[in-house]
Amino acid sequence: MIFGAHCSGGVKGALENAIEIGADAVQLFAQSPRMWRFPEHEPAVLERFRERRAEAELGTVLVHALYLCNLAAPDPAIYSKSMQTMRSTMEASCAIGADGVVLHVGSHLGTGFEAGLERAVPALRQVLELCSDETWLLLENSAGAGGTIGRSLEELAALVDALDRHPRLGVCLDTCHLYVSGVDVTDRAVLDTTLTELEGTIGLDRLRALHINDAATPLGSNRDRHANVLEGELGEELGVFLSHPSLQGLPAVMETPGPDKHGPDAREMKKVRDLHARWLARA
Repeated sequence: MIFGAHCSGGVKGALENAIEIGADAVQLFAQSPRMWRFPEHEPAVLERFRERRAEAELGTVLVHALYLCNLAAPDPAIYSKSMQTMRSTMEASCAIGADGVVLHVGSHLGTGFEAGLERAVPALRQVLELCSDETWLLLENSAGAGGTIGRSLEELAALVDALDRHPRLGVCLDTCHLYVSGVDVTDRAVLDTTLTELEGTIGLDRLRALHINDAATPLGSNRDRHANVLEGELGEELGVFLSHPSLQGLPAVMETPGPDKHGPDAREMKKVRDLHARWLARA
């Protein structure tokens, strides 16, 4: 696996922060995660990102879309803002040569999955048209609360099919989101069944990234609360997921609070690598 972390600093600083903690992959925000306004990234800054990544030989770069985005929103104003933000995010991500843009599609807010799909699909089509050969759009599974779209593999597969299985459309699986949605990723038989379903409906070739997060809430709780690796409900048994043969070679990014609530550090990177190694040795 290509282990990494979500790092602060955006386009200007996240790469250096990832290098400092010894990550081989990085995920970042291309804008402030707390506001809609998308910054004007200077071309020189975007080009320097590409150059520095090559110098550092960093394996994978992911950009996480703004959490405020809701491409299934019934509110026209939110829908419009989400559309524009996603277009800007994809354009910036292509400019830095990111491998993927990770997106939570949003919530239908009680109007139903089919209604949400009708709103989300046209918006996603526009974003997909901005993808490059190296930069894909990655739909992330959700934690299953609040009418969210993508709470199951079935819903993700419905999106992929509705988008005509676009060649640059992929998925990102989050261990915490799977667990709190009722999929026990610490049980090898359950995990085998889940990945077989993924292969049969979406295709394992579309699984392009993993989020490696322990869960602070119980199995099936539908509450999205990330815990540091080895400090939550999954604990040591997260190694079942990390060691699965079908998942090797993928970028595996932590989105955990870290020891000081500022994200993963070098010790957290060592923890996840050691956990992976322990469970591979058992195979």
